[in-house]
Amino acid sequence: MKNMEKLITNAKKTKPLKLAVVAAEDKIVIDSVKKAADLGIVKPILIGDKPKIKELVEKNNMKESPLIINTNTKKESAQKAMELISEGEADFPMKGFISTSLVLKALLDKNYGLRGENILSLVTLIYLEKEKRFIILTDGGMNINPSLEDKIDLINNAAQMANVIGIKEPKAAVLAAVETVNPSMPATLEAAALAKMAERGQINTALVDGPLAFDNAINKEAAHHKGIESKVAGQADILLVPNIESGNFLYKALVFYGNQPSASAVLGAKVPLVVTSRADRADTKFNSITLAKLMAEA
Repeated sequence: MKNMEKLITNAKKTKPLKLAVVAAEDKIVIDSVKKAADLGIVKPILIGDKPKIKELVEKNNMKESPLIINTNTKKESAQKAMELISEGEADFPMKGFISTSLVLKALLDKNYGLRGENILSLVTLIYLEKEKRFIILTDGGMNINPSLEDKIDLINNAAQMANVIGIKEPKAAVLAAVETVNPSMPATLEAAALAKMAERGQINTALVDGPLAFDNAINKEAAHHKGIESKVAGQADILLVPNIESGNFLYKALVFYGNQPSASAVLGAKVPLVVTSRADRADTKFNSITLAKLMAEA
């Protein structure tokens, strides 16, 4: 899939999936859900404060009236969504006007059987208009300071997304401030370890190299200029950041300031979770619903 329009086209080709929206009483959330519903991508189930949700839905004039389920608390909304998914009445959840921690707690509740084998991570698909291609960023929103073992899961989760958008053998760059190993910079040591682990088959979902700086990870000219010989440098599909701060800064620089189209999902459970920032635009939330639908189908 070469761009966001192709992503949307592919999502429209298959039957709509049932989207359980947790605490749906939010205008931007309803705007994005309406667009996805009107295009036949999802059938929304809106959970939360029914009078507020109904008012927002009526103002939006959806083609089909969605199912609205009333709950008394945010916690109850999250639990209801996971209950519906565990019972096969919904396919995947979306965070609405609720804290991420409450949604994640419900998603990981053993009673619903939705836990996966990997740790959860926020995986973001970003279209780089200058490069005319997608990159996948992880993790700028969940894992604060991931360990070496955690980073293997982050790569594996991101590789699942790469496969869904048509990249069968993704290339993962482990980012650092420099592209050489420096004992005083732990991120470079872990990057080198991950690259060696992939070389020896301990990571088999992606071709991994690092440490690589952001410029020589995504741009062939920058990699060539620095004399880096690598199958990943200059053409990375996945960017693994050292910690949440660097990922958050990079995401916001590209999406908020650079205005690059994006979509995000929390992966690692048995279903993808649509989680977006409260500051994200409606189109970013819509893109995230679209991407999560494709992930759920896969």
